[in-house]
Amino acid sequence: MTRSFGAIIIGDEILSGKRQDKHFAKIAEMLGARGLRLSWVEYLGDDRERLAATFKRTMTAGDVVFSCGGIGNTPDDHTRQAVAATLGVNLELHPEGYEELKVRFNGEEITDQRRQLVTFPAGVKIIPNPFNRIPGFMANEHYFVPGFPQMAHPMIAWALDTFYRDLFKPVDGMVEKAFLLTGPNAYESALLDLMEHIVKDYPTLRLFSLPSLQGKERRHLELGVEGEPALVDQAMEEIRAAVEQRGISWIWRP
Repeated sequence: MTRSFGAIIIGDEILSGKRQDKHFAKIAEMLGARGLRLSWVEYLGDDRERLAATFKRTMTAGDVVFSCGGIGNTPDDHTRQAVAATLGVNLELHPEGYEELKVRFNGEEITDQRRQLVTFPAGVKIIPNPFNRIPGFMANEHYFVPGFPQMAHPMIAWALDTFYRDLFKPVDGMVEKAFLLTGPNAYESALLDLMEHIVKDYPTLRLFSLPSLQGKERRHLELGVEGEPALVDQAMEEIRAAVEQRGISWIWRP
C-alpha cells in the first residue's frame, strides 16, 4: 500500500525569517528512517482562512499530514479554529486532554486560559505529548502538534509508530548509485525518454535527475536510481549503455 506523507509548517515568524524552520528536515529524517518518504511540504502564516482552506484540500486528498504550530491559546494561534471550520464542528473541552492537563499542572488551578490548551474540534482524538503532557490532536489522518521541535518531533514519531508501522520498509540493503553526465546532450529534456523507460521498467526504484550549473553553463547532470542493489545495478547498466549510445560522457558519482 502506497501512501503520500506531507507536512504543513505554520507560523508568521518562519515566513518573516525571524525563526528558522526545524521541522522539515527532521520529519524527512524520521520518515526516511522508516523507509518512507516525504512527498510535499507547505509553509503557511497565521491566517485562519488560509489554514482552513489548506486543511480542506489536504483532507480531501487523503494524504497523511503532519501539521506543526498554531495549536496554542494565544490570539495568533489559529490551527484549532481552522480545523474546526474544516470539519464543520465546534470547539469543545476534550475530556482526555483535560485529564492530561490536570496531570501537567499537578494540583494548580486550571484556569480558563489553560483549558483553552485542550479545547479542540469536537470529535478529534489526542496525541500524547511526552515533553509536558499538553497534547496535540488528530483527525482524518492529520496530526496537529505544537511548533516547538522538542514537543512536535516525539509526537510525530509516536503517530508514525502507532498508525503506520505496516507501511515501514527495510532501510538496510538499499543503495543509491548515479552517473555524472557531461557533453552537449547531457541535459534532462534530451534524456526524458530514457528516464521514462527506467521508471516504467523498474517501478520499485526511485529515479532522480539533478542538473548542476556553473555560472550560466551546464556543468553536469547527475542521473541515478535508489533501491534494491541488484535492480539498481541492472538499471544503471541500461542507463550507461543508453548514454554511451548517445555520445554522452559519464563517470560514477563519487
